[in-house]
Amino acid sequence: MIGSLSPEQRERDLEQVAGSLVDVVVVGGGVTGTGVALDAAARGLSVVLLERADLAAGTSRWSSKLVHGGLRYLAHGEIGLARESARERAVLMGTTAPHLVGRLPFLVPDAAGRDVSALGGLGGHLGDLVRFSVAGGRGSLPPTRRVGADDVGRLVPAVRPGRGGVVFWDGQLSDDARLVVALARTAAAYGARVLTGATVTGVDGADVHADVDGEALTLRARTVVNAAGVWAQRLAPGIRLVPSRGSHLVLRADRLGSPSAALTVPLPGSRSRYVFALPQADGLVYLGITDEPVEGPVPDDDPQPSDAEVRQLLDTVNQVLAESLTREDLVGTYAGYRPLVLPEAAGSGPGDATADLSRKHLLTWDGPVLTVVGGKLTTYRAMAEETVDAVVARLGGTARSTTARLPLVGAAPRPVLDGLTAPARLVARYGTDAPEVAALGPDLVVAGRPETVGELRFAVRHEGARTVSDLLDRRTRVGLVSADRARAVPVAEQVLADET
Repeated sequence: MIGSLSPEQRERDLEQVAGSLVDVVVVGGGVTGTGVALDAAARGLSVVLLERADLAAGTSRWSSKLVHGGLRYLAHGEIGLARESARERAVLMGTTAPHLVGRLPFLVPDAAGRDVSALGGLGGHLGDLVRFSVAGGRGSLPPTRRVGADDVGRLVPAVRPGRGGVVFWDGQLSDDARLVVALARTAAAYGARVLTGATVTGVDGADVHADVDGEALTLRARTVVNAAGVWAQRLAPGIRLVPSRGSHLVLRADRLGSPSAALTVPLPGSRSRYVFALPQADGLVYLGITDEPVEGPVPDDDPQPSDAEVRQLLDTVNQVLAESLTREDLVGTYAGYRPLVLPEAAGSGPGDATADLSRKHLLTWDGPVLTVVGGKLTTYRAMAEETVDAVVARLGGTARSTTARLPLVGAAPRPVLDGLTAPARLVARYGTDAPEVAALGPDLVVAGRPETVGELRFAVRHEGARTVSDLLDRRTRVGLVSADRARAVPVAEQVLADET
């Protein structure tokens, strides 16, 4: 298996890493860290990635699962960031991970106000122009258009009937955590050593000290990339972060009439922030997203939506629904931290609202440690390229990035993916690995859900899964519905017992 993160490979990596000298140690196993590890390894650098918990254990699995062109950046006049987003979306959809990224229509209904849908249409058309201006963008998505009342009822049946709306298009990930796993496996295929359960305890000159499953590990690094996200200040206390919390609600899709488009409703009083009801392939809908400042040190535990955030999301979307949603409709919730960067020009006070902070990233050196923080999931590759450019310059090399034309494990052109002998759902999550996943067992993990025992087995054998949480909360997303997770735990425990 190409890029297998098997238990055996982990043991070999631990033996070879201890006491070794490598070009780059990457701290953090989210989309930024795995993206950096892949870019560096693909350039021929020796790479070790150290992640304290598991791949995508932090912010990267709590996104809206969107690969978007940055319409809100246009609203703030950040044309360059919008163009970068559109370009990177085209790379993801066309080359990097076409199996993981699909097209999703977004409906702005007239029920939210004709001025609102008109503004949405204007933003959509501007987004189309930006998309046309970047390589690979023109044919990647359909154009923005007005739709009639019948189309609104077909796309999102729960919207109040009788009025039309505007539809624009964007990209949607089948699963953000699966993108991170694919990045890590591809990095491993290029020689990177990926170690989860490895907490970096300090960097002393060239020495990197870590705790791996309770055992001390020391290795030497010519450079260290700190990609720990909202926890980056633990290695770089001088950077200025203003973390925010983004929350989502989880409900059954049939509660909204099983929509085929993302319902888009503006947050009251805002012309650039929206609440989205995002349909998923597993019969759920994610309703989000909030943007709340986080005070004090960021804890290791996963955040939880506040009561105020739940009310805000429900009240906003209920403005356009024929039948209001209530808390009783929720089957789960989730929240994640965003590592927003406070601009250098800002004062020492609380500053502006986090919703208005730029999603641009920051690169800063402190001795041998290069911290990369900020940015967003869509532009992870460009951020990683810039980071490794800085590393290569520090090391005195000239190797250039190849990731814009480098497919991840599982990726293939659409005709190849469509010809695979495997269920379409598995193809959308595993790409060319789907037939092997299917062969490992079709039994369902939980009745009424699509995940299979074969997926759990594949996760242990090839994707570095070591715990029940790895299996249910990241390699699959059963854990988003707490009742389903409880029923799945015995199955996951049995798979781990059988495979390890």
